[in-house]
Amino acid sequence: MTRYTQIKKLDGPEALREHLDRIGVGLPVSDRVDPSGVLADSVTFTDGSAGEFTIANRFAVLPMEGWDGTSDGAPTDLVRRRWSRFGSSGCGLVWGEATAVHPSGRANPNQLVLDERNAEAIAGLRSLLDPAQVSGLQLTHSGRWCRPVADPVPRPAQPHPVLDARQHLRGDEVMSDGELDELIESYVAAAVRVADAGFDFVDVKCCHGYLLHELLGARDRSGRYGGDFEGRTRFFRTVVERIRSERPHLAVAVRLSAFDFVPFRRGADGVGEPEPTAGAPVPFGGTSDGTSIDLDEPNRFLDLVGELGIGLVSTTAGSPYTNPHIQRPAYFPPSDGYQPPEDPLVGVARQIAATAELRAAHPNLTFVGSGYSYLQDFLPHVADAVAAVGGTDLIGLGRMILSYPDLAADVLDGRPMRRRAICRTFSDCTTAPRAGLVSGCYPLDDFYNEMPERIELAAIKRRLREQQR
Repeated sequence: MTRYTQIKKLDGPEALREHLDRIGVGLPVSDRVDPSGVLADSVTFTDGSAGEFTIANRFAVLPMEGWDGTSDGAPTDLVRRRWSRFGSSGCGLVWGEATAVHPSGRANPNQLVLDERNAEAIAGLRSLLDPAQVSGLQLTHSGRWCRPVADPVPRPAQPHPVLDARQHLRGDEVMSDGELDELIESYVAAAVRVADAGFDFVDVKCCHGYLLHELLGARDRSGRYGGDFEGRTRFFRTVVERIRSERPHLAVAVRLSAFDFVPFRRGADGVGEPEPTAGAPVPFGGTSDGTSIDLDEPNRFLDLVGELGIGLVSTTAGSPYTNPHIQRPAYFPPSDGYQPPEDPLVGVARQIAATAELRAAHPNLTFVGSGYSYLQDFLPHVADAVAAVGGTDLIGLGRMILSYPDLAADVLDGRPMRRRAICRTFSDCTTAPRAGLVSGCYPLDDFYNEMPERIELAAIKRRLREQQR
């Protein structure tokens, strides 16, 4: 098994550039980050209905899926602690976490649900942010990856021979057009609650293999919500148009998996490999062989996004369930996953390059880029360089914000980065909740490190390692 160079062992920007040259990866790297330079610039996006919004700087909190709400989907003290840290992070934009529009659409039994019971409590999360931060909330239905209870019934958008076999599906679980019609009402009702809670925008989530992302690739689906491009985008278009009608002062945004690959599996040597996918649909944003990028349809989708008056887009890739190495590059994968089949820097560069290409093709949209956390000590150096050449408008922080919530504040104030807090992509923030524990950074956040769940997590990881030998 190939052992890749750990990025934390590289001594300075020049060493990073030399390593990138050795592995044939193109990434811009600044030697020095000026705290009053490009990362401190304000960014403005325009929504065709809600108007203009100005973001104070180029750092953004990315939407992540929490596993620590109540069983009814309401925030807990753990959720409020996370949002308070977002509020003091120094990021100009807070893209609030994945929130289900219906209890049955949760990806885990403790995900937030924006229904009538929880509307007031979720509205309280906005008050934990800095009033100057532009903020939004991500609305989701997990579709194929629904897990609202311990023994879930996944609801895919279309059949997929590989994933159906993995999930032991019979083939009759696909959501009907009538069910999708009803679900539109849940999206609109949740968006109304987002507006009434005082958020600036709502994200109609189209990424990571969840329902709306799967619909974008549902070429094999019959009926009004599949087949050609018009059918595959009908649900998204209808939700956006209905939100505009109900709350025109609420901006609409979208987080999009700009490309996808076929599902990967753990090979005999522990390294990820493409799973044979005969008869499977072509991934959205992918080629027919399923291991390369084709941005024709993502570009067409972003044309539609612009036509709908949407001005804010967050790009990501793939799915944590099927090909996590392209979605969330990591040196240390989740304990139930596979070892990366490429240097994680390849995955970082792939996402940054795709975002740059899409941004160049859609200059009227404002882009939030992803994939930066693996850069670790060099995150500000690459972020500065990418922003300087117009590769993205904002730098999204995901896993990094859990271990180092005030990274943006430190960079913008000219303070040295706190190496003890830098995310090293240990992936415990994924391994723990997959094992039924609350989400958080157990290795680097002392709050979680001192929880009794930390001992339980260590035992779970040992057991998984033994099973994989």
